[in-house]
Amino acid sequence: MHEHNHSHNTAGSPEETLALLNYMLGHNRRHAEELHELAHNLPETEAALLYEAVEDFNRGSEKLAGVLAMMKGV
Repeated sequence: MHEHNHSHNTAGSPEETLALLNYMLGHNRRHAEELHELAHNLPETEAALLYEAVEDFNRGSEKLAGVLAMMKGV
């Protein structure tokens, strides 16, 4: 696991917003992978709930990806 500081800086330009969203998407996906791996070490009931949470996390990441696609005109 890693530790990091979360900054709440706002982007000043569309390019900065795009870069920040890109970063956040990758960051969230890495966290989802870490959570998935943690679930392997839990009892079945807790693991099942954590897998569901990872699915929710991934749905949020896909929405971020959608925003990025729209910003990029894809």
